[in-house]
Amino acid sequence: MQQVEDQAESAYLWVWVNNSNTQIFGSRPCTRRGEANTLSDVSTPETVIAPSLLAADFARLAEACDRVADDADWLHVDVMDNHFVPNLSIGPPVVKSLKAATSLPLDCHLMITDPKQWAVGYAELGAYNVTFHAEATSDPVGLARDLRAAGSKAGLAIDRDTEIEPYLDLLGEFDTLLVMTIKAGFGGQSFIPELLDKVRTARRAVRSGHLELRIEVDGGISDDTIEAAAAAGADAFVAGTAVYGADDPAKAIRRLRGLANGAIGKPDR
Repeated sequence: MQQVEDQAESAYLWVWVNNSNTQIFGSRPCTRRGEANTLSDVSTPETVIAPSLLAADFARLAEACDRVADDADWLHVDVMDNHFVPNLSIGPPVVKSLKAATSLPLDCHLMITDPKQWAVGYAELGAYNVTFHAEATSDPVGLARDLRAAGSKAGLAIDRDTEIEPYLDLLGEFDTLLVMTIKAGFGGQSFIPELLDKVRTARRAVRSGHLELRIEVDGGISDDTIEAAAAAGADAFVAGTAVYGADDPAKAIRRLRGLANGAIGKPDR
C-alpha cells in the first residue's frame, strides 16, 4: 500500500493530509444505524443515497460524514487525478483516514487514467465499492475480478459521451454500473436528462439477464431530478450539492429518498 499512498501524495492530493495512524478528520468515528463498514456486514437497501464528499468542506470531513451518518447509505468519494479529468481531489491517504472515521460504506469513484495500477489499492484500504471508468481501461472485466478478489465490489462508470451498448454484455461481471448524468470531473454541473436513456437501456439489460446490479447515477441529482432518474431505472443516487448545500443534510437525504422511492415503478416519462 505504500506505493499507492506515495503516488497519491505526488499526483492527486488536493488536500494535504498527515499520512499516519493519527485521526486527522475528527475525534470519533461516525456511525449509521449500527452498520459496519465491511463488505459482509453492509445491508443493501432498495434505494441507495450516497452523499458526495466533493461538495463537503474538506477541512471538516469527519463532521461531514457525521451529519449524514444516520440517513446516508454510502459515502461517495470522488478520486480525480488531473489527467483523466482536469481536476484534483481525494487520494488514498484521505480514503484511509475516512475508513477510520466512519462506518458508512465508502463508494470510491476513480476518475483516473490508469485504474489497473491503482484501483485495487482502494479495495485493500477497505472501500466497499470501487468504480473505475470504462474509458480508462482496455480490460474492464479483468480489473473487476481483481477488485472482487481484493474484497470490494466492482463498479463500471460510463461517462457522458460514451455509448453504453458495447458494455451491456459485461454487466454480469460488475456489482455497480455508474451512469454519469454530467461530464465527469467537476461538481455542481446541471443534470442532462437525455443521458437517462443509458439508464433505461441498462435497466432493460438487467431485467432480461436477471442480473444483480446497482444502477447508480451521478451528476446534478436533486429534488428536481431524482424522480426522473428513479423512474428511468436507477436505484442508487449520488448527491453532492443537494445534500451538503442544504441547511440540514440529513433532512435533504430523507427527502431525496422519499422522492426516489415514490418514483420507482411509476411510468417513465
